[in-house]
Amino acid sequence: MEHRQLDEGTSAPVGEEVAGSDGDVSRLVGSDRVLAVLKELARYPDGVGLEELTRVIGSPKPTVHRALVALRRAGLADQGARGRYVLGDEFLRMAFAHHEDRPEHVRVRPVLEALAHRFGETAHYAVLDGREVVYRAKVDPPTGGVRLTSTVGGRNPAHATGVGKTLLAHRLDTLAAVEAWIGDSPLEHRTPRTLCTAADLYADLRVTRDRGYAVDDQENEPGVNCLSLPVYATSPTAPSGAVSVSALTYRTPLHSLVDAVDEIRALLGPLAEPRR
Repeated sequence: MEHRQLDEGTSAPVGEEVAGSDGDVSRLVGSDRVLAVLKELARYPDGVGLEELTRVIGSPKPTVHRALVALRRAGLADQGARGRYVLGDEFLRMAFAHHEDRPEHVRVRPVLEALAHRFGETAHYAVLDGREVVYRAKVDPPTGGVRLTSTVGGRNPAHATGVGKTLLAHRLDTLAAVEAWIGDSPLEHRTPRTLCTAADLYADLRVTRDRGYAVDDQENEPGVNCLSLPVYATSPTAPSGAVSVSALTYRTPLHSLVDAVDEIRALLGPLAEPRR
């Protein structure tokens, strides 16, 4: 579900000279390549070898190795007994501490748990970041063998998701605004049902504003639909993000979620209403 892109660029910042753990002076690679290595490590929870990492990154082995040395020195990467590299404990500590300290995450988490328990489906909390949504919290259903592949920190195109359309509806209130938001970059067709023209998206956002919730009718992923509502966790007037119940269509059809929208809104409680 999530898109990745490693941008090697045409030029990298000049690294600084630092002393390595063995006392030798080693030159750090450009920060763009260090960050590319860090992002790639996140894809391998069981670790990845230098050879494979070099192939995926597309940089010379010495360059990737120097990036790993820099990351290990900072505690952001580690090397296991088999020589395979993983994200370091310091990186995980910072990531989880930051995640847990987000005020909206703390407030929204009990709502997600209640929604997942009530519907037996996955509940998300997401925020808008440009043309994408970023998932800040996720709660899977307590039972059920089939679950969604979405992850905290993962991204999806805003125009193809319920959470994205919920938030866009509060920002793009005219056709001209939708057209300007799309610009010269065509909207991605995730499924045959994805709304990819300015006119179609504007019409959907207008309906979303009028009824107070958005739906994703298999527009982001075949076999998955969702219903989403805005969340006012950090601002009294503007949504800080959106909550959704994302369901497998064979298990919970969209009309079942629409029929339960008042119940979903009630579970959100004060988070569902702006304070005028």
